[in-house]
Amino acid sequence: MDTHAYPVTHTDAEWRAKLTPEQYQVLRGHGTERPGSCALNHEHRAGTFSCAGCGHKLFTNTEKFESRTGWPSFTTPLPGAVGTTTDTSHGMTRTEVHCAQCGGHLGHVFPDGPPPSGQRYCMNGVAMNFEPAAS
Repeated sequence: MDTHAYPVTHTDAEWRAKLTPEQYQVLRGHGTERPGSCALNHEHRAGTFSCAGCGHKLFTNTEKFESRTGWPSFTTPLPGAVGTTTDTSHGMTRTEVHCAQCGGHLGHVFPDGPPPSGQRYCMNGVAMNFEPAAS
């Protein structure tokens, strides 16, 4: 985690109690889920994807696209939903994406997405929840 102060904070023990072990590993430990392992990869209903750590709304279904990478991918987050930092782990430089409310690690953004943004927000499904739109 960076040293930025976020509106939603918990102690490490509180995060561990609130999250599943896999969610904790990704959101708080900057981990990555196995590609193709999350049901959200196949979620196509109208609705909103939110942070599994704090419930902050991140993406709508209209921004989701099939990237064939094994992770849910989006072109654009909701305004103010995410922040980014430079990630130099694993011998490469990438742009990490985190929740703007709790700082939880969501994934990375790459400049190889479809128009109009050209961005691919490659997110860990375990780091998000999905809420279907009201019918």
